[in-house]
Amino acid sequence: MSQILLWLRHPCHKYYMAIKHNSVKRKVPLVTKTKRMKLARTQWQLYLFLLLPIIYLILFKYVPMAGIQIAFKNFNARDGIWGSPWVGLKQFQNFFASYTFERVIGNTLRLSLYSILVGFPIPILFALILNSISQRKFKKTVQTVTYMPHFISVVVLVGIVLQILNPRIGLYGTLYSLLNNGASPPDPMGSATAFPHIYIWSGIWQNFGWGSIIYIAALSGVDMQLHEAAQIDGASRFQRVIHIDFPSILPTATIMLIMRTGHIMSIGFEKIYLMQNNLNLAASEIISTYVYKVGLSAGGNMNFSYSTAIDLFNSVVNLILIILVNYLAGKMSETSLW
Repeated sequence: MSQILLWLRHPCHKYYMAIKHNSVKRKVPLVTKTKRMKLARTQWQLYLFLLLPIIYLILFKYVPMAGIQIAFKNFNARDGIWGSPWVGLKQFQNFFASYTFERVIGNTLRLSLYSILVGFPIPILFALILNSISQRKFKKTVQTVTYMPHFISVVVLVGIVLQILNPRIGLYGTLYSLLNNGASPPDPMGSATAFPHIYIWSGIWQNFGWGSIIYIAALSGVDMQLHEAAQIDGASRFQRVIHIDFPSILPTATIMLIMRTGHIMSIGFEKIYLMQNNLNLAASEIISTYVYKVGLSAGGNMNFSYSTAIDLFNSVVNLILIILVNYLAGKMSETSLW
């Protein structure tokens, strides 16, 4: 869509020139209401396919919103959602006043921003490097190898990490002992300082190849005549990457960054929970794991209202962030979600 908008705004486009010279007073819609109804009648099978995602959204996204009111009540199973007493913003106030508030918010932001700063540029750089490779077989082999870790389940990935970093029988412990005359190494999984690096870089290794697919697809649409013209002008391969390839994927990267920003406060629960222990809890306790412990864990308080209030606060912050970033992206460039 962004490529189409850029094409429509190009000075060489006759429609743009007509608007510029005020010969066109208003824009004519591409698809009129009558034509849209005709398409719906003649291609009803395609519209029928929309029923499945619409039903899914209604059942699993909109209907559960009725349970949000639990965050404003003192919920108990005997009275149910509708019969539980209303307490207003009490659950939110309890969370803001809790000693865990700063820790879980700080850890969530720290891990999320670390993941964006390090993990977001790597798929872009990898796609640019891979696109510059001329040997087709080698390129396909690298693509396949880098895509494969994405399909490893979270449980298996965490098991691999724990086995490699085991201080006694793992690769890390064995190499440390060999290089330090049999000395026992420190346990990296028990270190709050090492936890963010292990979590982020293991995720990058698993997902950077898969994340580069969309950028490789965008690069495949670059007009080769631009490269040929640049070569005639004496541009090197690096200069063509900087001035042709990178600008071509910049709109796609902007959209991906906006969408990623909408999940700053939402980090995957499963991986962190599996890597979490009492020694690294100071750095690994995030909003999602804290919500699980206070709301669903048998060892917690089973406080559904409190956990719902925390999760609602998290969702509102994400919504505000994605709106703000989308607005700034629209002001600073021509690319935005809406």
